[in-house]
Amino acid sequence: MANSPALLEAYTAVSAAFDKSDLSATERQVVLLSVSYYHRCDYCIAAHSAIAGMQKVPDDVVSAIRRGESIADAKLEALRKLVIALLDRRGWLEPAERDVFLAAGYESRHVFDVLVGIAQKTMSNFTNHIAGTPLDTMFEQFSWSPPER
Repeated sequence: MANSPALLEAYTAVSAAFDKSDLSATERQVVLLSVSYYHRCDYCIAAHSAIAGMQKVPDDVVSAIRRGESIADAKLEALRKLVIALLDRRGWLEPAERDVFLAAGYESRHVFDVLVGIAQKTMSNFTNHIAGTPLDTMFEQFSWSPPER
């Protein structure tokens, strides 16, 4: 990102905005990890697994996302599913998908907060893909390889 001041500025601004969203630290990590899983970004899965631990995100939540499985917590699972639906359909949500998200305890504004997280992590995931970013030593214990497609 340092090679593109525009990208670095955009990423920093979007990251700061996402931190100000109404989503909790755990919910923000669910979004960031889910986007990284979807984009198969081994660097970001490792980094956010470490960050999630620092932010006291339950281990079972992080493990489920890393395995591509459902999260046991119904509200967080609704959030994970919304992220995947938004990515799969390029923002074209089915009414039922939005209804499930809202029924889990979220509000309409949270859908848009999720978009901010998707934008943030997409910039980072794609940057790592293009640059071939090597995994930092501090994240090695959280290394991850995407499952076969």
